Amino acid sequence: MKNNKDVPVEEQSGPLMADVARLAGVAISTVSRALANPGRVNEKTRAKIDAAAKQLGYTPNAMARGLRVGKSNTIMIILPGSLYYGVSQVIPQVLQSINKTLLQNGYNLMIANLGRDEASERHILDLAFGGTVRGAIILSSKLPEVDGRSLDSTGLPIVSMLLDMSDAGLPSVVTNDREAMREVTANLIRLGHRRFLYLAGPEGNYHDVERYGGVVEALQEARLSESAVVRSGGNLDYQQGFEIGVQAAKDFADLPDKPTAVIATSDDMAISFMSRVQRIGLKIPDDLSIVSFDGSPVCAFCSPPLSTIEQPVEEMGQAAVALLLAAIDRSEQKPEMRNVIRSRFIQRESTTPPA
Repeated sequence: MKNNKDVPVEEQSGPLMADVARLAGVAISTVSRALANPGRVNEKTRAKIDAAAKQLGYTPNAMARGLRVGKSNTIMIILPGSLYYGVSQVIPQVLQSINKTLLQNGYNLMIANLGRDEASERHILDLAFGGTVRGAIILSSKLPEVDGRSLDSTGLPIVSMLLDMSDAGLPSVVTNDREAMREVTANLIRLGHRRFLYLAGPEGNYHDVERYGGVVEALQEARLSESAVVRSGGNLDYQQGFEIGVQAAKDFADLPDKPTAVIATSDDMAISFMSRVQRIGLKIPDDLSIVSFDGSPVCAFCSPPLSTIEQPVEEMGQAAVALLLAAIDRSEQKPEMRNVIRSRFIQRESTTPPA
């Protein structure tokens, strides 16, 4: 049905916008404005409309709204790979935060890929160039580029999350990887540890560069040589964290001069490593202290409970959406290119002074 130029066409079998307007005692155009742009309707009227919509179980036809204004209300998110991240549920938590914030602002979330092959990249670019999406949040260090087309040439607002791409001109939302890892390493040094095993992500990866850099800086500040830390891993992706931890346990067993503390760059690595070394009789933390990165809830239920750096994924998702919507609205305020949301260290029972 179509009442006037301000009201979108609705094609649904449930309650219609007209039913909401009738129950709330307002014009259909007022309901339309309240749903599409709540700021244009006073709070009292908006509350009546919300109450009526909830009572009737009315769901607005978001696609029709987008067609009416001639602009998509869909935001595309580009992942670094699959959703599987073991117990370190960083990507699913990020998606949940972004989706919740977008819905609150009248936008929908589209997951554009579950892999980074050529077909997926071409699909992403088709969506971007075809006007299907209004903006993009990217969780990868590489922008899609196929057949001479690149995402950065679409003119779409783009925000990077988890990875700092500010040098490439993209507003970025990150946590303080380097600083957090420096502080954790310094804390282990204060406890008396002088030999460390570092469980690494893929060599050259932004997170590994930042986190290992923090470890080295803490050693330098304590006037310890970089040789005080032994690296394990570097050839597998973070999604293979369990395998990295298993291999690190083997590397640890082969070391003649055993480290007294382990620094893992994901919870998955720490959990699988801890499981394997406990099998050979080592006691955590009496024989070996362990800290990790990500802050998965399961760390509290490990044996012993695992000390970890918790990434502020909910706040980061909210910040990324805010940056993107400001760009979509063409805000006159110049965006901050590097937006750092501080992480939080959760001290548990997996660390103690060395024996």
